[in-house]
Amino acid sequence: MRENYRDRAVVIRTYDFGEADRVIVLLTRDHGLVRAVAKGVRRAKSRFGSRLQLFVNLDVQLYVGKNLATISQADTVDYFGARLIEDYERYTAACAVLESAERLAFADAAHDPYLYESVTATLEQLQTADPTMALDAFLLQAMAHAGWAPSLFNCAQCNRPGPHHAFHPAAGGAACHECRPPGAAEVDPETLHHLWLLAHNHPTNPTNAQKQEGHRLARAHLQWHMERNVSALQVMEQ
Repeated sequence: MRENYRDRAVVIRTYDFGEADRVIVLLTRDHGLVRAVAKGVRRAKSRFGSRLQLFVNLDVQLYVGKNLATISQADTVDYFGARLIEDYERYTAACAVLESAERLAFADAAHDPYLYESVTATLEQLQTADPTMALDAFLLQAMAHAGWAPSLFNCAQCNRPGPHHAFHPAAGGAACHECRPPGAAEVDPETLHHLWLLAHNHPTNPTNAQKQEGHRLARAHLQWHMERNVSALQVMEQ
């Protein structure tokens, strides 16, 4: 990697560092997940402190360091926060997108712009779209990109064509009667169809029950494969 470089990046997370600095976790277009320090950003006269916040898409100049990169310049490309922070449901969905992206990025190779482009597109969609469905579409498509999308029609174990009535993350998604493992959820096949439509960017008009059931299934599949909870998704259930 070069000693300095420019990239597009969306702010994923921030935390204070030292007396006046802040660490900015960036999901970049071409360099994967980057942790960078913004020096003096917490001072009142910082030249770009207000830009380095959640839901901001940036053009950044970064210098490579031993443990952390250093942000030397940051220009706002898009700011998605105005509509999100005033709507609790949209805000929590957007936080879940960022947190899930950070977890998924550990397996995301550098020079693969998919995750960055998917996050920024989803933050844009969250301005107007149904927040739960926009989030679930992001999760399903990101899981497919990572290689562990749930099976939503054929049985994940024997490939028997659906529709099926059971779902279990450990089995790989939908399960037929013969392959259904203990503890599998009994689901409405139309819920699985709704998720399939989201995963393939097709319009869908589920009932509220199907939407909520689909969200629980997508969340369960994501967290089972990550082997950890996504706290923002837990908040959405409250």
